[in-house]
Amino acid sequence: MSRDSIVIPLRQPEAIDDPLSELAREGARRMLAQALIAEADSFVAECKDLKLPDGRDRIVRHGHGPRRAIQTGIGPVEVRRAKVRDRGDVGAEEKIRFTSSILPKWARRTKSLDALLPVLYLRGVSTGDFQEALSALLGKDAPNLSPAVISRLTAEWQTDYDTWQNATSRRGDTCMSGRTGSICRPGWRKPPNAC
Repeated sequence: MSRDSIVIPLRQPEAIDDPLSELAREGARRMLAQALIAEADSFVAECKDLKLPDGRDRIVRHGHGPRRAIQTGIGPVEVRRAKVRDRGDVGAEEKIRFTSSILPKWARRTKSLDALLPVLYLRGVSTGDFQEALSALLGKDAPNLSPAVISRLTAEWQTDYDTWQNATSRRGDTCMSGRTGSICRPGWRKPPNAC
């Protein structure tokens, strides 16, 4: 008598099975990969006239960088950056470098997600709750949104705010509005709600 077992995987309570999001992520990954390759190929084509002394092209495609996940509004999208090489025998400062305008070299999040983080912070989401608040949108273990990263970002936002505040107070660009009216100094318009 044989004892064959059938194992049926059960869905975990915290797991979200969303085939539509997976399809959107896969489509975004493919489109991004094609766009990155097209951008690198376009750069190489622009430099086609540059030749080495032996007649070979000086600027050539040079494979891809390592895989990395970029946090987007539909969750993490895994990409590989297209690389370009300058084969010219010149100094480091004279090398022609390719920098993607689509995917900056060290980007880990999209700009729209970077814009969302300060809004959530201003709305009262605490530093420790960011990962939990965004896990439904970005996936269970959303990287680059740990409490340490959020703390670093809030320190940068505070520095930016302090710089802005100091610049406006030095110029005298202030505007106060109260029950008795508005007092505006040069550089500011009268508030729309002022009488």
